[in-house]
Amino acid sequence: MTSTEPRVRPAASPRTKSARAIERAGAVIEIDLDAIALNWRKLSERVSHAARCAAVVKADAYGLGMDKVAPVLARAGCKTFFVASLEEGLALRALLPRAQIAVLNGLIMGTPADFAKGALLPILNDLGQVKQWQTYAARRGGTPAMLHLDTGMSRLGLSPGEIRQLAAQTAPLSGFTTSLIISHLACANEPAHPMNIEQLDRFRAALRKLPKTHASLAASSGIFLGADFHFDMVRAGAALYGINPSPGRPNPMKQVVQLKAKILQVRDVDRGESVGYGAAHRMDRPGRIATIAMGYADGWLRSSGHRGTARIAGKPAPVIGQISMDLVTLDVTGIDPEAVRPGAYADLLDERYGVDDAALAAQTIGYEILTSLGRRCGRVYRGGAT
Repeated sequence: MTSTEPRVRPAASPRTKSARAIERAGAVIEIDLDAIALNWRKLSERVSHAARCAAVVKADAYGLGMDKVAPVLARAGCKTFFVASLEEGLALRALLPRAQIAVLNGLIMGTPADFAKGALLPILNDLGQVKQWQTYAARRGGTPAMLHLDTGMSRLGLSPGEIRQLAAQTAPLSGFTTSLIISHLACANEPAHPMNIEQLDRFRAALRKLPKTHASLAASSGIFLGADFHFDMVRAGAALYGINPSPGRPNPMKQVVQLKAKILQVRDVDRGESVGYGAAHRMDRPGRIATIAMGYADGWLRSSGHRGTARIAGKPAPVIGQISMDLVTLDVTGIDPEAVRPGAYADLLDERYGVDDAALAAQTIGYEILTSLGRRCGRVYRGGAT
């Protein structure tokens, strides 16, 4: 693994809207770049002394803007980044000319020459990709790559049979430098799950059969399973962005995202009146309803209808009725009318009600909440100064 300090190339962000555009937006996402950097430092300090902490910035840095997030992480000290696709890797290379960048989805995403031109490391996921890279690297003088071993996910990576075939070769990884061998834990967010130890043992056994190099097993939740899982590198992803890596326990990560939506209309409703599509909610008492400019077209998942809570002036405003494409209805009965007026904001994500809370209400995971948000929202970045 290279120790070269990643140089950050400044880039204007098309995601940053003018102040006037932010004022006109129905909803606004605020992203705390300093919190992301702080979370990376926390995770770096938690890993064993010999391990380094890489950053996963795939899916546009989990929907938060890779062009903003990656340079901040590089300035914080991160030297290795993981993306999913070749196109993500090329975009990141334009931002970080000297960083080590690995592409998780492997050579299927493009030709070996595409990866070499972008100085990107493909993560080889099957024997066919290994052979293809060996052939290419032999002409290039040992162009490096990474290797993915499947230890129990049955997803990407060399299967146990392919690992045995590779290990049986006289020179299994000849022709190029293998800078890192990785695997991925299936149940790391459940510390007591027996699969964690099973995969650890399988990974160690596979490493003993292959040429010695650096290794990586743990992503965000795996970091909290202890030093045995850290090896030479951990790959921090969701935890960087404030998602709790240890569900059921207090979140050790700092909240990164806040989301607020404008109140469009407020109305009084009588007992027995219906609210929203399908008349799915009926008032059991007289009350007041506020309709806000947020819906499933903005990533506020339809599955969170009838569940979840916004806040207005610090007071809870339960979501009632179904989530519409552009609108959410809140029960604001009992909240000060001065705070509940058209043009004022309802807080959907804040320090008290975070991404994991929204995920619970939507019966999903924080990853989906983050990567879904913000198709039409104004976007404000805080911190991240050089």
